[in-house]
Amino acid sequence: MSEATGPSDAMISAISDLWRLRPPGPDNILAYPAFERLREACRDGYPNAGKKGPAFALSTALRALGLPCGLQKETLHLSLPVEEAAKDLDAALRATHAKRIHLVPLDLAADLPSIAFGSARLGRPTADELRTLVDEARLKRLYPRQDFDAARFSEFHWLVVEETVALEHEPEARAVPVLFMDLSRDLGQIEPHKGRFPVAVEEALFFLLLAPWESWSTMAEVDWRGFRVPWVYTVDSDIFVRPNTPPSPDTLSWEDRIYDDGYGGTYEEERPVELRLEDDVATELPIWDQSRWAIVEQAKQSVLFETPITHFLVRAFLAEGVDEFLAHITTIEAALGLRADYQKSFRVAPDRHKRLRATDKMRGRVAGLLGGRRYADQYEWLFDLRSAFLHGRAMTAISTKERVMARSLARQVVEALILTTQAGPISSREDFLDGLLDKGAPLL
Repeated sequence: MSEATGPSDAMISAISDLWRLRPPGPDNILAYPAFERLREACRDGYPNAGKKGPAFALSTALRALGLPCGLQKETLHLSLPVEEAAKDLDAALRATHAKRIHLVPLDLAADLPSIAFGSARLGRPTADELRTLVDEARLKRLYPRQDFDAARFSEFHWLVVEETVALEHEPEARAVPVLFMDLSRDLGQIEPHKGRFPVAVEEALFFLLLAPWESWSTMAEVDWRGFRVPWVYTVDSDIFVRPNTPPSPDTLSWEDRIYDDGYGGTYEEERPVELRLEDDVATELPIWDQSRWAIVEQAKQSVLFETPITHFLVRAFLAEGVDEFLAHITTIEAALGLRADYQKSFRVAPDRHKRLRATDKMRGRVAGLLGGRRYADQYEWLFDLRSAFLHGRAMTAISTKERVMARSLARQVVEALILTTQAGPISSREDFLDGLLDKGAPLL
């Protein structure tokens, strides 16, 4: 490959010919001579373009750049000039990394202060800011009949998470990964700790969930959460990857509100539904800033977080009904439980608490970590509810109080572990949990 950067003459010539095509273009753009020449230019000029050069990936990229024959009459003005399209294609073929922007709508959120942490920020972006984030021109080139309604979306709060990812595969594999799938592997296997959303988003959610939303809630019987996350929309800077269709604001929660117009009449408008929070959120949520993010990220590197604590706390937030409750109890067990509690062969001598049942060991650790028997009693109560459900015993509905108690206890346990890591390195999770039991057992 030449040391010179920028598109080759062959690339510019092929794109020029493609740009002269008028709508609707050839039936099969992949077989059109100019497209085949462009594919060859990509194959011959870029070592990571694949042995045959990109095909479906190249078609996607050209449409993202505004291939005129792929546009509608009303969007023809969005086509990039040939030179600019060639320059962007050249840059995409040379790129080793891409930027992904994850747009996370905070459905049901009331007025929240803006905060920033890590590569994330929480706020209420304007319509124009949202249009920039989703790359509206690119969306309109690819989906001319579908609109990203930035004006309506701007009435909601958003969590915006950015990440940079390495481009480890050729463009075609990124565009159509199913064609490059290893069919010899077990396609039905379950990845036990795979999240519902991208890892970067769930890490940001975990951080936000350390805030006491259940204490700020004014309508715990409706929901202790301060917001819900129905979906995540990801914008990938890699033009070989076709973006998903733009979401609709109708997937979020709206209600009609009637107002007095001041002249004896009324008017009606549609507004987002909000879960009202205590006024304290305005001064307390900003504490979840970059400095606290650094503390949490450091804590997650500790042996105390080698179990899936983060996974279950986020699962509880995303789950519904009894699954939410069970996930909160499992968060506590992931944080403070040991395999040795149930399997004697894993116990390390000397076993100072061999006469304690597994549940009593958990109670002792909860008391030792949080500093009081009442926390151990809360855990015992909640664990009994959990056991009644799992073992089919007769049980009544889980009350709002119990639901919120499970959330609060799980959050406090995780928060306490994070603060513990600030005191210094912990060499052994087993020794640390035994120490907690030493402190908590006398309180039982």
